Amino acid sequence: MTARLEFSADLMPDLTKAVNLLYKSAHSAGVDSAVLELVHLRGSQINGCGPCVDSGARNMRKGGESDDRLFAVPVWRETPYFTDAERAALALSEYATRLADQPDAVPDAIWDEAAKHFDDRQLGAIVLWIATTNFFNRLNVTTRQQAPQNWG
Repeated sequence: MTARLEFSADLMPDLTKAVNLLYKSAHSAGVDSAVLELVHLRGSQINGCGPCVDSGARNMRKGGESDDRLFAVPVWRETPYFTDAERAALALSEYATRLADQPDAVPDAIWDEAAKHFDDRQLGAIVLWIATTNFFNRLNVTTRQQAPQNWG
């Protein structure tokens, strides 16, 4: 499979600036970077975004993430590798990624569990990062971007 369209700074010069602002906002709210990486990886797995799954797992490994945790992200509910806060963020990521799967897209119980572990600013950052992940996933999947990518 080949990409339908190559995204580059030349194609959309303001895209890089916008992405950098989203990244900075999400990563400056005091949320552990491991949590943001987990929600990014899980959302990307759900959406079938090869470049984001690949880069997400590689970034997590570079950050010292264990293979046990990396391999268990798709089945996080059935493993002992994640904290309660990480589990709450993973659940929020799944529900916010699968908005059309049920009438109450993000049930109060899912939100309330996340709110036990994160303050409002942190919750806002997690939601922003989930939305940003879904944005990237939709660009990449629609245009058939291939893994690996060199976004650095």
